[in-house]
Amino acid sequence: MNEFKGQRVLVTGASSGIGAGLAEEFARRGAVVGICARREARLDEVLTRCREHSPESRRWVCDLADPEEVDRLASAALVELGGVDILVNNAGIPKRRHVTRLDTSTVEAVMNINFFSPVRLTLALLPQMLERDSGRIINVSSVAATLSSPGESAYDASKAAVTAFSESMAVDLWETGVKVLVVYPGLVDTDLFSLPDNDPVLAAIEPVPVSELVDGVFAALDRGVIQVYVPEYFADLASGKAADVERFLSGTAKYVASQHAGDR
Repeated sequence: MNEFKGQRVLVTGASSGIGAGLAEEFARRGAVVGICARREARLDEVLTRCREHSPESRRWVCDLADPEEVDRLASAALVELGGVDILVNNAGIPKRRHVTRLDTSTVEAVMNINFFSPVRLTLALLPQMLERDSGRIINVSSVAATLSSPGESAYDASKAAVTAFSESMAVDLWETGVKVLVVYPGLVDTDLFSLPDNDPVLAAIEPVPVSELVDGVFAALDRGVIQVYVPEYFADLASGKAADVERFLSGTAKYVASQHAGDR
């Protein structure tokens, strides 16, 4: 299985979870993978697994909250990988917090990581894709972008921004060889949902394994589609919400109230 042989793939937020899973699968399929994250030790573990299939893979330790580090990452990828054929913007933070306990600094921190950093990285790497008239930009959004998950307004907004930017970019690039894929994960079994300084997840939904999300992404790449929901039933939920927003939001509010009543 070497359909990505010779392709150069950059994956952000790759020290664990979805980013690690995608990086390892790209390596297994023959790509040279560049990975980045803040946690050096865990990043090295992922790199070791990538190099079992793709010895030329490499990593960079960086904090994407810092615009200068984003720029350095882009430059390093262009020089050390020789270019980027596939960019996977995966890095993100949740900050689940009721809107009455939100502050502007928290919202700005979430937007910096989840929206501004992938946009900055994309714009830095897009010219070399357009020069080759070939490339793929995979932006990991969230079902929260379309379902407006309660207690996650900052996160929801950041992922909605990713979605809107991605869709507009796809139209702008429609006649080029650079294609866009927007990924909408539901609850995935990663440490994103157990990080400190976050409220508990309200939805009583069993998380899916990272492997299911990875399989969904590669199936979407094979089909050449512009978006993929994992699990797929979230696409139906998003369509249902769009058909009657007031009904959906009122139902969500009633569900949240019932959850709190159960707590009491």
